[in-house]
Amino acid sequence: MTTDKQQLLRTIPKVDECLAWFAKPPASPAIEAAPLVLIKRAIREVLEQRRNAILTQALKGEDELSHPVLKAAISTRIQELTRPRFQRLINATGVVVHTNMGRSLLPEAALNNLAEVGGHYSNLEFDLNTGKRGSRYSLVEDILCDLTGAEAALVVNNNAAAVLLCLSVLAQGREVIVSRGQLVEIGGSFRIPDVMTRSGARLVEVGATNHTHLKDYETAIGPDTALLLKVHTSNYRLIGFTSEVSLPDLVKLGVRHDLPVMEDLGSGSLMDMGLFGLPAEPTVGEILKGGVDVVTFSGDKLLGGPQAGLILGKKEIIAAIKSDALNRALRIDKFTLAALETVLRLYYDPEQARRQIPTLAMLATPLAVTRRRAVRLKRRLGSQLAGLCRLSYLDTESRVGGGALPERGLPSRALTLEPFIMTLNELETRLRQLPLPVIGRIEHDKYILDLRTVSDKEIPQLADSLLLVFSNN
Repeated sequence: MTTDKQQLLRTIPKVDECLAWFAKPPASPAIEAAPLVLIKRAIREVLEQRRNAILTQALKGEDELSHPVLKAAISTRIQELTRPRFQRLINATGVVVHTNMGRSLLPEAALNNLAEVGGHYSNLEFDLNTGKRGSRYSLVEDILCDLTGAEAALVVNNNAAAVLLCLSVLAQGREVIVSRGQLVEIGGSFRIPDVMTRSGARLVEVGATNHTHLKDYETAIGPDTALLLKVHTSNYRLIGFTSEVSLPDLVKLGVRHDLPVMEDLGSGSLMDMGLFGLPAEPTVGEILKGGVDVVTFSGDKLLGGPQAGLILGKKEIIAAIKSDALNRALRIDKFTLAALETVLRLYYDPEQARRQIPTLAMLATPLAVTRRRAVRLKRRLGSQLAGLCRLSYLDTESRVGGGALPERGLPSRALTLEPFIMTLNELETRLRQLPLPVIGRIEHDKYILDLRTVSDKEIPQLADSLLLVFSNN
């Protein structure tokens, strides 16, 4: 029977009364371990939600204010508050380098090294040969030079920082010439012109969106020109009536006018992507052989390492960048360094890198393997979802992601779900809110689980998650 608002409001228990419910056993281990401040916060939030529901007439009966119902709601909220916000999930989107899901996964060897240096003191800036202060950069510089042929190298905290630092050191207060067709925007509305402004350099655009010629650069060069910049358009392609100046021609122009040439590779790679059936992308080594003075690229995309911005090039330029005050604000920490060194060492043996670096291994995963995973997953679900959901196989295309190689997909196999007892949006929400969240994609009235980005070890966990969602309906 409906009661009036005032009576319902008086029925809401006090915070201390609710707190007493959790002071007495039995309580779940998770709640027993919860800090008192979070238990009180959960109680206040649930009571406030009920109070607002009464005032807006969304709650009209006393059943939602009963001891068991309130205690269950508070318990759920306590578990939500004590669960880490930064957590693991299952990526079933098929996007290998997923910008929003942590980008590249680290190899097991890198994880072991992180635990080793994170749990103990280390020689981060201590030279074991001299017993004096050392440089953290020296721990990976020679490896980068070995792998790419660079004269010198430096690592900062991401590629945006690398570009900012280079422009600040090489062109602050002066002009940088860039092709209009290369003024790219990457994730989070981050644009090359914005970085240019922050660095203190002045942008000079040349050419048209689809056509830039060498004479466009040459005409724009003046007494205030400090740098010629080439930006690799890794996250989009212009097709049709297009042309751009090659790096060797730009380098020759720079030599004639005594100007350094820089290339921002974005998702730079140390390995030929053609080995994975993908379009050829210039490797860092190839770019350096072309005579460029400095090149920047990401460590957490096609390289398959941690978030980092790598700066490689001529010794005198890298030395100037190292000594700049801004470099200290952008330097990497010991965890990035430990993971990066481990990943880079794997590249000494390209075949080992392909097997052990998860990003490369996923790119190289044969279609037959994704098909076997789809079969395994469907068998685990078996008859348990009969009458609840239709399961089907689907040939699909995975994506490299991370702003790299946008025009080419990787053949893959997916398992699709068509639920009978809930909408696709409800299924997506429930999977996303699990203790171990599952993220797929909705296409053509189906929920799609692309098995390229689900490891063999994750198949049982994914099956359990799906069964849990349908069993709780």
